[in-house]
Amino acid sequence: MFIQVCGAARAVTGSCYLVEVGDSRFLVDCGMHQGGDKEQAANFQRFSFDPEELDFVLLTHAHIDHSGRLPRLVKQGFSGPIYATPATCDLAEIMLLDSAYIQETEAEWQTRKAKRAGRRPVDPLYTDGDARKTISLLQPVDYHNPLDIAPGVQVQFHDAGHILGSAFLELQLQEHGERATVVFSGDVGQPGRPIIRDPETIESADFLIMESTYGDRRHENNGAPEDQLAKIVEEAKRTDGNVIVPAFAVGRTQEIVYFLREIIEGHGWDMPIYVDSPLASRATEVYRRHRDVFDEEAWERVGEPGGILGYPGLYYTESADESRALNEQKGIVIISASGMADAGRIRHHLKHNLWRPEAHVVIAGYQAEGSMGRRLLDGAETVRIFGEEIAVKAHIHNITGLSAHADQEQLLEWAGHVRSPRLVILTHGEPEAAATLKGLLNERLGFTVAIANLDEVFDLGKAPRKRAVRSE
Repeated sequence: MFIQVCGAARAVTGSCYLVEVGDSRFLVDCGMHQGGDKEQAANFQRFSFDPEELDFVLLTHAHIDHSGRLPRLVKQGFSGPIYATPATCDLAEIMLLDSAYIQETEAEWQTRKAKRAGRRPVDPLYTDGDARKTISLLQPVDYHNPLDIAPGVQVQFHDAGHILGSAFLELQLQEHGERATVVFSGDVGQPGRPIIRDPETIESADFLIMESTYGDRRHENNGAPEDQLAKIVEEAKRTDGNVIVPAFAVGRTQEIVYFLREIIEGHGWDMPIYVDSPLASRATEVYRRHRDVFDEEAWERVGEPGGILGYPGLYYTESADESRALNEQKGIVIISASGMADAGRIRHHLKHNLWRPEAHVVIAGYQAEGSMGRRLLDGAETVRIFGEEIAVKAHIHNITGLSAHADQEQLLEWAGHVRSPRLVILTHGEPEAAATLKGLLNERLGFTVAIANLDEVFDLGKAPRKRAVRSE
């Protein structure tokens, strides 16, 4: 039994794991690398395995850094089933089609530049056709429904509380009389978030493959995120400035819409809110279809006028003309993708607002190295958008409490439910975050911990069998 870490090793994006058990070879996730040019180039590199030899894929959730290279996998010969929760299947459909459109559009733009320079045309990472073939392979599996998926392989999906449909995976593996319980955390959600349920926990695992995104920090303790957001909206309203929120179309947008309703209605303010992302609009419809995985508080509000994701003063824009018209307005909130401010309509809104001292930009999630959002958080005085140098005069706010990821203490609490695993393998975190979390897992819980390197192979049969003893 082997696990190879094929992505998100000492990095936060590109999650992908190859698992070999007996005659079965399969993946857990196949995500896109996100960030700067280096990360984008990594998406075009050859897989470290043959996609045609894979039997199936298990998908933890629909975010592109976990699902975005699935069409690339299909393009290169994979044709097996892709198992995920029902909500993840529906979200993955819209996200992969949107991603394919972006890949084709980017390739067309690069090809025009290449032709002018006398270079060869640029092929997209994958096409709409590749995405549609991928979608046809999606097979829904309910939470807590053990599935004997191959000889010696059983999987069960548990609610990870990260976004709608997100899961951590419990795998029961058997080979030549050897048995092992392997848990892939996916992305562990932050407890107490609106709309979706809190992360479930698990008590038994021989091997825990665990994310470490916020392994070196806690979400800020200077007030509830909705209170911080309310102060920003109040200041923008006072100065007739705009509030620009780069937000992931799935998960973050819906939570911010939820919070803004509480803020606007609670204060009796009249401030228009625009969700300027066709993908976010489609994702919101998926949320409405999967109310069965809402938390209790959200269920109490489902029957209210407009539900929890639609209310007076909230507008979902679709066309490019509607999006451009927002640049002429003042005193509004604009929520737009992408969450790291690297693509999509958000770049236009930043171009028209970053130079305005009365404007506010709210960063509401993790920003990968090299991304536009990261540069803004790091205090860049100017940024280049569409080839134009833009001065950064707007107020830049970082509300980490809006993150869908568990922070350091929440990760430790979640892992602490697992009784003495043989080995914890940390992935999906920058080096400092992973190293800090490793030390705490060892010090507080007595766990044996490894930080995975890219393409590192772990032989589960050779992992230490001595049970670690937790320190008190």
